[in-house]
Amino acid sequence: MALQENQAKILILATEDCAYPGANAVGQAHMSYPENTYVLRVRAPVMFPEHFYLDCFKKGIYGIIIMSCGVECPYEGAYQALAARVDKVYAMMREEGLDPRRLRLTGVCTVCTKAFVKEVNQMNQLISELGPPGAESKKAA
Repeated sequence: MALQENQAKILILATEDCAYPGANAVGQAHMSYPENTYVLRVRAPVMFPEHFYLDCFKKGIYGIIIMSCGVECPYEGAYQALAARVDKVYAMMREEGLDPRRLRLTGVCTVCTKAFVKEVNQMNQLISELGPPGAESKKAA
């Protein structure tokens, strides 16, 4: 399937200690997932401020999956701070008329290949139903 210019884009923020090795394991296992997915290796997703996510949606990202180590994060308190930040982003998204399901926080480990692919496929299904960011507020009007 060729990537179309108007195809919905999904951004994955994958922690370098857990989720990024999990994404790599998906490739090594020759598993496939939609090619509209962009995996960004990050040290700790908590480094991204709230407005980062809203800016992504304004710039054409349809969905964002934050794949972290969860409570096993090597940086003390980082996961709890990230979860609190994501809650703030959800409130900001509602104010902007964006469906909060476009942003997902999940734990993916170094060998969680099936979980990685499942998350990507679920987000693809959701964004195909929602359409581009902001379309959901137009549907509600």
